[in-house]
Amino acid sequence: MSSARPLVIAGISIFPPLALAPMAGVTNALFRRLFKPFGLGLTVSEFVSAQSIIRGHQRTLEMVDVYEDERPTSVQLHGNDPAVMAQAAAFVEECRADIVDINFGCPAPKIVKGGDGAALLRDPDLAVAICAAVRKAVKRVPVTVKMRLGWSSDNYTYIEIAKRAQAEGIDAFTLHGRYGQQFYKGQADWSYIARLKEAVSVPVIGNGDVKSASDALARLSETGVDAIMVGRATLGNPWLIREIASALRGEPKPAAPTVSERIDFARAHFDAMIERYGEKSGVLQMRKHLGWYLKGIQDASSFRDRINHEASPEGVRGLLEEARTRPPADEAAPELLSEAV
Repeated sequence: MSSARPLVIAGISIFPPLALAPMAGVTNALFRRLFKPFGLGLTVSEFVSAQSIIRGHQRTLEMVDVYEDERPTSVQLHGNDPAVMAQAAAFVEECRADIVDINFGCPAPKIVKGGDGAALLRDPDLAVAICAAVRKAVKRVPVTVKMRLGWSSDNYTYIEIAKRAQAEGIDAFTLHGRYGQQFYKGQADWSYIARLKEAVSVPVIGNGDVKSASDALARLSETGVDAIMVGRATLGNPWLIREIASALRGEPKPAAPTVSERIDFARAHFDAMIERYGEKSGVLQMRKHLGWYLKGIQDASSFRDRINHEASPEGVRGLLEEARTRPPADEAAPELLSEAV
């Protein structure tokens, strides 16, 4: 069993060629740091508002924090003004991001309504102008773009934008195989990702519906992409990252986690969030994560409901210990994040 090749973006060698997708309200620095040891080659921040950066919003500035032990890390920006995006990108570079990423992919209504994210696929000239401005402003690190096929199924603009953006110096692309209006319905179409790989000479990272190691290996083989990006399927399941990373290294499939191992990791994540964000905010932010970690444990829906009504860290910890005693059980997945990029 042979291993995959490293992903190389403008001289940065990334192995295994496996990236964690930016997910709003999820992929903060702490989350990325906890998931990195499972085998991620590249981590990406949740998307950050360029306008908020230049206005100095404290919470936004905290979103560009990068831990040394999660590198290499890409910080993703969204916005629709080339000058503002350029100024924010220069700031992010000074904050020691390893890569600056431009968001042309998020389909969330609040982002699209402002003309950001996937909305920019409707205006290739503006999208390319943003790429040119950011590339000119960022002096020392790679600049990449994450996008979808287009805004609607009758207007796929991704090839045009990618070719023109590459000419402006963009160093790599990540493509999610859906169009903007599609949100997360249907299946990601990787045949379009293969076409992008043929159309540009810089690395292409494929994204969309990778739920197993076999999915990842098949997508690499079928499309020739340089790396795989995983997102929603990893929520509550960093062991999927371990499985895919092992396959990319040519190693045997690791054992699935036990219930106790799942609870141990959930507890570690919970404790780290309390330490960083305080008791009230930590408990609130962790409710969705704990719901994902409990998936596949008997009585998971009941535990999720009880955790969602528990305000104290001690109470949450007690519920996790109670859940540890439950056996595994087949269960439908909880509702997943609707604003993954």
